Amino acid sequence: MFTGIIEEIGIVVEIKHSDTSFYIKIEAKQILSDTHLGDSIAVNGVCLTVTELGKTFFKADVMNETLYRSSLGSLKIGSRVNLERAMLADGRFGGHIVSGHIDGTGTITKIKNDGIAVWYTIHTNEKILKYIVEKGSIAIDGISLTVAKVTVSDFSVSIIPHTAKQTILSDKKTGDTVNLENDIIGKYVEKLLGCKNNNTQKESRITMEFLHQNGF
Repeated sequence: MFTGIIEEIGIVVEIKHSDTSFYIKIEAKQILSDTHLGDSIAVNGVCLTVTELGKTFFKADVMNETLYRSSLGSLKIGSRVNLERAMLADGRFGGHIVSGHIDGTGTITKIKNDGIAVWYTIHTNEKILKYIVEKGSIAIDGISLTVAKVTVSDFSVSIIPHTAKQTILSDKKTGDTVNLENDIIGKYVEKLLGCKNNNTQKESRITMEFLHQNGF
């Protein structure tokens, strides 16, 4: 599990891609101080497992399903990526619950300066938009952000200078693709309500009449 608070920006230094496999090598510094083989690292919000580790890099394999759902397939040598290690149980929870399992992608359609802040408007599909609520949380390329506005076809976030400096969001331009992960709580709530509406849960036999008859 992650929090969406980016720890470091890494650099893609090697990519190997074939019909059956894809792996990337990423240069980093800060996050490697306490990283081991098999650890999870979120790369642009995608949870990847460390398969090889060096003093200045780590490597990770990427499944076809991950390539299909995310923008990792568009990375190139020299690409900057957001990095976050899995959260420690004794750490501060500065963002929101981020699983690193991408729901899909969105396209930046507008970037607008607003004083010290910058607004990003992102178009995405209905399946993702239905979980996005104003003032709720969304992970964009692994960054935990607050939704400022939602419409029927897009949503907007406003970022502060610190977020722009610490992440690759400031590198993005209109037309760029970003990874999106919805707040998982909304998906669980929908699942539970869906089970009830589909009558997959047994209907309770406790009624008001039953309670009165039994002295309540």
